[in-house]
Amino acid sequence: MVSPLVFFDQPRIRLLVLTPDYRDFLWINSLLVAIDDLAMSAAWCADTASFERAMADNPFNVLLWDCQLHNGDMNAWLIHLVQACGDKPVVVMGADLPASQSATMTAEGAADYLCRQQLDGWQLRRAVKAALVQSEMSIEAQSAGVDSGGQINRKLFFSNLRLALQHAESLGQRLALLHLNIDKFRSINEIFGYHQGDELMLKLVAGIRQVLRCSDSILRIGGDELAIIIEHVEDLADISRVVRKIDLVMEDVIVLDGCPVNVNASIGVATYPEAGNDAENLLRQANRAMFEAKQDDGTSFRFYDQQFHISAGKQLEMEADLRTALRAGDLELYYQPRVELATGDVRGVECLLRWNHPRLGMVMPDEFIPLAERSGLIVPIGYWVIDQACQRLRELADLGFAELVLAVNLSFRQFHDRKMTETIFRIIYNANIDTSLLELELTESAMMHDPDYARQCLRELNELGVNFALDDFGTGFSSLSNLQHFPIALVKIDKSFVQGLGESVDSEHIIRAIISLAHSLDMNVVAEGVETYAQMEFLRLLNCDHVQGYYFARPMPWGKLVPFLRNQRQSACL
Repeated sequence: MVSPLVFFDQPRIRLLVLTPDYRDFLWINSLLVAIDDLAMSAAWCADTASFERAMADNPFNVLLWDCQLHNGDMNAWLIHLVQACGDKPVVVMGADLPASQSATMTAEGAADYLCRQQLDGWQLRRAVKAALVQSEMSIEAQSAGVDSGGQINRKLFFSNLRLALQHAESLGQRLALLHLNIDKFRSINEIFGYHQGDELMLKLVAGIRQVLRCSDSILRIGGDELAIIIEHVEDLADISRVVRKIDLVMEDVIVLDGCPVNVNASIGVATYPEAGNDAENLLRQANRAMFEAKQDDGTSFRFYDQQFHISAGKQLEMEADLRTALRAGDLELYYQPRVELATGDVRGVECLLRWNHPRLGMVMPDEFIPLAERSGLIVPIGYWVIDQACQRLRELADLGFAELVLAVNLSFRQFHDRKMTETIFRIIYNANIDTSLLELELTESAMMHDPDYARQCLRELNELGVNFALDDFGTGFSSLSNLQHFPIALVKIDKSFVQGLGESVDSEHIIRAIISLAHSLDMNVVAEGVETYAQMEFLRLLNCDHVQGYYFARPMPWGKLVPFLRNQRQSACL
């Protein structure tokens, strides 16, 4: 039997290889032997239980982790490894391609991600050297006084920025450089002295570092200047979140010699590759943008690229308006009836969100829901929608519509909240409703973000009587296999298939297959986007249970829904 912890000779650089398969460890060691210009050795740890002992008993420089080995939650285990290793870098190895995993792993603190199928001796050498350089730079930054004395270190900054640019180029990712200049810093030095000025910069660096990700870095590059390197930038939302967090740090009053000091900063933003592809140009463009930001009062920022600046500014403005809308009651629910084909009766209503913007008028979900999801606002908005739906259910019962189901869309971001079940339970309990009349619609991506947690949440809510529908069915990659693992009572056929009826034979086959599959699993089916009589008749012939679309009713405000329901009931009695 192979021992779970094996060590070779220990020369200059030592790797701790965390993998469950001893053959993989031998393969890694053979790659190390092939590296003739970088003396390395390796130690093997075969399970999570042995990891703490391996760390305590044997020194190492780099941890190489096979991400198939974890304690049930891969991301949580990575975070634990990064924290446990301290200043020792963690390099991740997995089966997925770098494009799908690298950003996620490095965002959680990993130094690099390596694809098992693409790994060779040269790649392993590059990854280990880059990880060590990055770790040494971090240690050098601390010893240079960035944390303890706020000292200026432009050489270290340029080294960090060049390394980050190389990493971004190799992964085909965007990078952002933020150049911060503290407004009226000379006055602070003149009033409090240079030592207190340095103390202020130190406090700002410490405060900003707390709101940055592990993969981001901040350095003082001048008396009143800070530079922040933001890696793994996917879109404007990543940058806007960082700027918003910095703004919140700036709002905190700093005390110098017992006196409160309000600090503002002008921030210039330059992105790779749009504003430049080398460190010097990127800093130059960020510096230009910073001077433009000086034209505005208070803490402000500008992008070097004008078009990028305009769109980012508009997005930040819309996000601020959306936060205000949630507090001011500018959000409103519209309701679209769901009709039972066999009887023609309205059996349910889908709740759809609208935004009554004070300046722009009615804003549709396609315009603001993506923004709400990127900023995280979708979580409190989602709870607000559920609360509103529960109140409407109680009102419907009082009006004589006691069996009408209300459906609410649940964003995948809702599952990021680890108190989701508890919060929804509290909303339902306070509303005192029949829980079987509340239906939560979710997409496959929502369930697949964290399948175990999603399954637990759905099971707990289902035990309370809440029903679940799978929205946009047929568009997901593995919908068929997922149906049996979640308490789904209803599937909704995506409107793209319904609208293809009469034009695409494939759409007809797909709809037929979905209805057949759902009925075989004892689930009901709703077809969305029904706009014509021909579409309705085709669905009726296939025994589709319910339909929803403009052919029957458009989404309407609450004030029109109740009269609509009464008219439908009167028509049915005639």
